[in-house]
Amino acid sequence: MNIRFYNARIMTMKAGCEISEGELWVKDNRICYVGDSDTVKPAAPPWDRQIDCEGNLLMPGFKNGHTHSGMTVFRSLCDDYNLQDWLNQEIFPREAKMTGEDCYTLTKLAVLEYLTSGITAIGDMYLTPETIADACIHTGMRCVLVSGLNKFGPALSVMEDRYNQLNKKHPLITYQMGIHAEYTCSRELLEEVSALIRKYKAPFYSHMSETKAEVDECMGRYGITPAKLFEELGLLEFGGCVYHGVHVTPEDIAILKKHDISVITNPASNAKLASGIAPIGEYLKAGVNVGIGTDGASSNNCLDMFREMFLTTALAKLKENDPAAVDALKVLRMATVNGALSMGLTECDVLEEGKLADIIMIDLHQPNMQPLNNIAKNIVYSGSKTNIKMTMIDGKILYENGQFADSLIPEDIYLASNDILERLR
Repeated sequence: MNIRFYNARIMTMKAGCEISEGELWVKDNRICYVGDSDTVKPAAPPWDRQIDCEGNLLMPGFKNGHTHSGMTVFRSLCDDYNLQDWLNQEIFPREAKMTGEDCYTLTKLAVLEYLTSGITAIGDMYLTPETIADACIHTGMRCVLVSGLNKFGPALSVMEDRYNQLNKKHPLITYQMGIHAEYTCSRELLEEVSALIRKYKAPFYSHMSETKAEVDECMGRYGITPAKLFEELGLLEFGGCVYHGVHVTPEDIAILKKHDISVITNPASNAKLASGIAPIGEYLKAGVNVGIGTDGASSNNCLDMFREMFLTTALAKLKENDPAAVDALKVLRMATVNGALSMGLTECDVLEEGKLADIIMIDLHQPNMQPLNNIAKNIVYSGSKTNIKMTMIDGKILYENGQFADSLIPEDIYLASNDILERLR
């Protein structure tokens, strides 16, 4: 569709969080004009819709850099455990019963929640990438699938096949190679993954240093931290991304910077599991790219980028005992531009002519956004999902004024998800 947004405030995120007034045009799935309404503009395409934004804000959609969408079935089912007990006693046994069709349905449930939070792209690591891809294609969600390879499976050849096949499947879908974590992989497997990474000159993705116990156990096995082990094995040679990064040393941070490794922080999950608070301020001082993720709905328990943004800044201030630490503008960039960079989504990071039309509209006509002293800081410090007026992905409006696109039927998804729960409970 060709859509004209006018009478809008626009935060392109190209250079900081500056806001201008004007209009934005979308032709098919790309932005074809962003600017002042009075400026001489290119010839307009025939409009399918013209939307009066009524002074509301257009900005890039949020990028959920790390999630496990299929874990929506475990929401509020397996709570109040430490990470290892939670995984081994509650999650892994139930996941062993899950099917690809389950993951398909539960991913669609997660997508509904992502849309209401203004999330336009996800980095999803879960059991059956093929059916997760299908769910995202059918719902219109942009998805970077990440391998969760570990000693329990799948075979290394399966990861390679997925890399070659899923990267060609659909424009909304990409696939990255990686592992679940150091502690679920043998050294031999890590070496094999490293060889495959070098074969394709591919970035590497993994959970890393989420808990102190994880790091201590790695030190016991190898005498070095997970970051140092990954470096020594050559896994970081072509960049990539690690998730959590809570318990790291100054040397670890230097390693991540040296190899252009992004970090996705997951503050709600890390707080709920008592894993700790990531040193966001130290990462930023070192020049490490930091994005934000929700993690799965079983350890969070909601997929809400507004809550993650607030916790990212609030916990950083608490950790550093400094109210000036990690200010709201840095966090807003983490949730958009930095997240896109960590996921390799360089065509939908900012609002600019030629970029993919992954756009959200923030409703400023609500009490929590008034007065308009500083809109960008309002989004982080006082914003909520109720402020998402529209979510557009790839030029298609999937959520608007509290309603999902006609192709998404929430009640059907809810019913199917509860049926799965009864089988896995």
